[in-house]
Amino acid sequence: MKKIAAAMCLAGAVALPGLAQAREVTLTTQLKNYNGNDAYLAFYVTDANGNYQKTLWVAGRKAKYYKHLPDWARGSGLKSSEFDGVSGASVGSGRTLKVSVELADTLVDAGYQIRIDSAVENKREVRADVVVPLTTKGAGKPATGNGYVETFTYDM
Repeated sequence: MKKIAAAMCLAGAVALPGLAQAREVTLTTQLKNYNGNDAYLAFYVTDANGNYQKTLWVAGRKAKYYKHLPDWARGSGLKSSEFDGVSGASVGSGRTLKVSVELADTLVDAGYQIRIDSAVENKREVRADVVVPLTTKGAGKPATGNGYVETFTYDM
């Protein structure tokens, strides 16, 4: 019995640090002023080669429109397990979206990137509207988007 208890304590001690190896990251996105419907946005992490790793947030509730976020859609396979619990309303012209997500410490300063794909109904889709290296030095520094995103900042 003592051996089982000791083994369980050791297993807990090993597992617990693994659970604490994440940090809260706040994503702040300011959209440009444009004419048209609200924007759908997909926030996701890629490796240095642009290969999809993880969805952080999806702005837009109707999954039938997710195919218009092309790089994220391809990487995530549009599997609901990739966006369940990490989605919310689309974002209007000139509005700001601010969300907090959990991010594994192993992704920071390790060559990963945060990317945002964007789309607006009856307008163009923007692959990689924003691409920023995921680094501690980059935290708090605004990045300019290539499409609907005016600026994007992440804070740790």
